[in-house]
Amino acid sequence: MNVFERYAPFIQDYIYRSGWQNLRGVQNAAGEAIFNTDQNVLISASTASGKTEAAFFPILTLLEEDPSRTVGVLYIAPLKALINDQFGRLNELCEEAGITVTRWHGDAAQTGKRKLLRKPSGILQITPESLESLLINKHMEIPSLFGDLRFIVIDEIHSLLRGDRGLQTFCLIERLCKTAGCQPRRIGLSATIGDPEAAGRFLAAGSGRGTVIPKFEGGREVWRLSMEHFYNSDPQADEGKEITGTPELEEATDTAPEAADPGIGYIFEHTRGKKCLIFTNSREECEAVCQNLRQYCEVNHEPDRFLIHHGNLSASYRESAEEEMKDDDSLMSVCATATLELGIDIGRLERAFQIDAPFTVSGFLQRMGRTGRRGDPSEMWFVMREEHQEARAMLPDAIPWYLIQGIALVQLYIEERFVEPPRMDRMPFSLLYHQTMSTLASQGEMTPAELASRVLTLNCFQRISQEDYKVLLRHLLEKDHIIRTENGGLILGLTGERIVSSYKFYAVFQENVEYTVRTGSEQLGTIVKPPPVGDKIAIAGRVWAVDEVDHQRREVWCTLVKGNIPAYFGDVAGDIHTRILERMYGVLAEDRQYPYLMSHACARLAEARETFRKSMMSERPLVHLGGKMWALFPWLGSYAFLALERFLKLRCGERLGLKGMNSSRPYYMQFTIQVSEAEFYEIVAEEAEKVFDALELVYPKEVPVFEKYDEYVPEELVRKGFANGVLDIEGMKERVRSWKKFGGRQDE
Repeated sequence: MNVFERYAPFIQDYIYRSGWQNLRGVQNAAGEAIFNTDQNVLISASTASGKTEAAFFPILTLLEEDPSRTVGVLYIAPLKALINDQFGRLNELCEEAGITVTRWHGDAAQTGKRKLLRKPSGILQITPESLESLLINKHMEIPSLFGDLRFIVIDEIHSLLRGDRGLQTFCLIERLCKTAGCQPRRIGLSATIGDPEAAGRFLAAGSGRGTVIPKFEGGREVWRLSMEHFYNSDPQADEGKEITGTPELEEATDTAPEAADPGIGYIFEHTRGKKCLIFTNSREECEAVCQNLRQYCEVNHEPDRFLIHHGNLSASYRESAEEEMKDDDSLMSVCATATLELGIDIGRLERAFQIDAPFTVSGFLQRMGRTGRRGDPSEMWFVMREEHQEARAMLPDAIPWYLIQGIALVQLYIEERFVEPPRMDRMPFSLLYHQTMSTLASQGEMTPAELASRVLTLNCFQRISQEDYKVLLRHLLEKDHIIRTENGGLILGLTGERIVSSYKFYAVFQENVEYTVRTGSEQLGTIVKPPPVGDKIAIAGRVWAVDEVDHQRREVWCTLVKGNIPAYFGDVAGDIHTRILERMYGVLAEDRQYPYLMSHACARLAEARETFRKSMMSERPLVHLGGKMWALFPWLGSYAFLALERFLKLRCGERLGLKGMNSSRPYYMQFTIQVSEAEFYEIVAEEAEKVFDALELVYPKEVPVFEKYDEYVPEELVRKGFANGVLDIEGMKERVRSWKKFGGRQDE
């Protein structure tokens, strides 16, 4: 079919006005799938390939031909910034056809929301948390808002494939459809899907439809990639060595202050006169890097050219950074976390920097995809940093883990197109609590059987038994989260009311107790642990002296000062896949060079490979450090590594005489044992062959609270969910079995 001719006239006019010569492959393929089937559709195409238009051109055409009596399209996005960005684009497209577009999130104005409630129509853009709030607080309006809902578009669906927030989103979709009595098609959009079939199953779960994944010729991806390594003080790894064949970068005028951090100096020089993004893996590091770069500006008598963007900053700070980025004439650079990783169009970005390796291939691809829009290749510069080793440092510290991880992420995608698959095998008890409370809050009194039929039938709870649900409900009755009425029904108890009525209830991701930071009339953002009056805090890329802390209202008042201090926003753990660790082993074991490695990085990789060979890490996973001290390199991802750690301590510890376990997850563990190397392999393999309950890998009195609402879940269920849904015991056992071959070997 000719997809362009099938589009509504107002879409065709929009395409002419925009000066497009023809439709892209993704737009033709998506048009065919949306027009010619009634299935869900997963559109996976590179960043800036026109995915949003590919989905919305046919959707809006169908809506114009047969207008919906209520909201016709629900667009769900993981970030407010993404909604704000798409709002402008959709509005321009829909204005002519008289289709309304409404934003619904915490920072959006009330007027649009009120209008929509009075006259539901058009497109509603929302975050998962605001959708949760809508289902609880506007329950009676759901049928009139969504009774004739035709499409649910889920943007950046890859960001929802591996955690509770994604499962929550799909619970909400199922609940909304049941309450409104509608059966919309689901359209998933992403630039980074490694296993489209698995993602398609995830998208379709509970919808009663299959998923079509349009195939099309996407064109060649062209990257400009460089990776450099820096010690935090000179000398650098290549000093006095002849390194050949590394890529040439443009010359930087080295005006950085002498004793400063060379890695940050390198970023400072190579962002000058350009618009760049500087990605870090945590909010703390984001603050530290921004402070350092601003100090470089001061020392060099240059105007400040660095902005900051992360989830703890106030909306005004975030939005001003976004606006500055959209200005094509701006030469400011932004230090950011994952908040700028996802789909918002930030204009013509020249390059992205990534400090240390991200945790996932998906994160790397998203960050890289921020650049290279408007016809230029994507460009990313990795900057890997580490301290010099002390002379007495142990062997594992001699490996530059972030550098090796960065190479592994890049190679996995280049060689195999690997991206992390969905996590489908979890037992999300924290989310079960949350959805139970949310359902009672929105629907009022229900019998236990009605409640179970509403909640336990949601697709993501299929591994949870009715017996487990009874245990949860009994516990919630005991703790006054729910109470039984005279008719035998269940409603929220006083304790439950208090939890559900807080705006923080809507999010299932872990949040710390946050204090709002203010200076004069300006809100800077939030922090977790306010220091005493007189101390300093770091936020918004600057340092502030604390003048007053109001613990009741959770407010901190402060004044701007000079200086440099670390920030703290709460702990974040990375979820690193086993394939990444296995490829890291490959990087150390092979001799090949990678064309994107710069001079220091080449030299540091050569040193690491030499250590790898000389220490016999290349030969076997257990390496002798001296005396009775050993290091184990299992090459396992975060959750299999965690399982192995516990397996060694709890199942093998006594037989091995294991003591002093010290782990650097997920790279290595150090410990002392009383047995020989051959005996270690034999004992571990024997124990892995025995049948044991996953719960045996939970410490006797341990309640491994992993998710936000685990604290309200009975301890036995928290333990069960952790053992059976978090720990990757099968992955761990498989690796241990592969070590059998080392068992017969004599000590050397």
